[in-house]
Amino acid sequence: MDANTYSILQQYWWFIVSLLGALLVFLLFVQGGQSFLFSLGKDKLTQRMMVNSIGRKWEFTFTTLVTFGGAFFASFPLFYSTSFGGAYWVWILILLCFVIQAVSYEYQNKKGNIWGSKTYQVFLFLNGVLAPILLGAAVSTLFTGGNFLVSKSNLFDTTGIGSTISTWQPYKGIQLHGLEAVLNPWNVVLGIAVLFLSRVTALLYFINNINDKDLFVAAKKRLWLNAGIFLVFFLLYLGFLLSTNGYAVTDSGTIEIQANKYFNNLMTMWPVLIVFLVGVVLVLAGIGTTLFRREYKKGIWFEGIGVVLTVLALLLCAGWNNTAYYPSLADMQSSLTIQNSSSSPFTLKVMSYVSILVPFVLAYIIYAWRALDLHKIDQKEIKTNDHIY
Repeated sequence: MDANTYSILQQYWWFIVSLLGALLVFLLFVQGGQSFLFSLGKDKLTQRMMVNSIGRKWEFTFTTLVTFGGAFFASFPLFYSTSFGGAYWVWILILLCFVIQAVSYEYQNKKGNIWGSKTYQVFLFLNGVLAPILLGAAVSTLFTGGNFLVSKSNLFDTTGIGSTISTWQPYKGIQLHGLEAVLNPWNVVLGIAVLFLSRVTALLYFINNINDKDLFVAAKKRLWLNAGIFLVFFLLYLGFLLSTNGYAVTDSGTIEIQANKYFNNLMTMWPVLIVFLVGVVLVLAGIGTTLFRREYKKGIWFEGIGVVLTVLALLLCAGWNNTAYYPSLADMQSSLTIQNSSSSPFTLKVMSYVSILVPFVLAYIIYAWRALDLHKIDQKEIKTNDHIY
């Protein structure tokens, strides 16, 4: 395989990983919905309608998270070993959040539940708040970097003592293994933006999916505040991103600092800029039409597509156009790029054949989604249906 074909495959798989990440951010509306259990759900019946509305979709979110991680591992294994192997506390906390979510949906109303349904609802609330913040902070490190060193020569260490390729460095003398990500205020800003984005998407989803007048009015009222907070934090992070320095890859393969790198990426890659702008417009359109049109309930579809396009464009800026997508704060030349961290040409080629099945998987998800939403959730279903959460 020639170098040009190999480069195309690397670019292609960064697109696939970015698309999966964008879909994951949209599907975090499940977490956003869980964060409203004790504020939007004023009584048990309303809470059960909300739980069953998002409960039918939580497996989509979890499956997409696993697929995103698997695709990243298969296509860019050095990132996987560096981040998951060194910054493991962040990923363990994210995994724990999703484990308690799965347990809570299955057991909150099971007979013999000695902890009571309220305990599991608290678990769902914690997952709803912590998972988006932690995932947002983790994604932000693709721009702000991590404190690691990479030495591929360690592969040839026959003693086995120094055979680890990537090592995580202490933060101010303390080994935090990734938890230092939350000490960077910009990572936290993106985490909060993702949290309130998930809450906005959840409110739009409740408006569309639950047939209840009181819940419709309450969700629309809360949409104003949550959309406002999301926009403030998103614009703060966007301003930081477009004005900050980034790590560029030179023709010789070395890494150097470039001013306004991500802004330059958007200007250079004009199709990505168009995708970004269309995404932002759709997000605003979905929110605006719901707020200003009295009985409008389909804003989720405009906003949801907009979320996917916006996040996709930002993630493409992180890796395309000769950009180090995981900067190293300990050693600039250890920064990861799609060129120095990808799988072999053979692996990427075989995976590309498998990726032909992706449209069929998406078609199945759309079919399953529509089947689950064939009938809107209402009070009657919660009172009469035995197969509910």
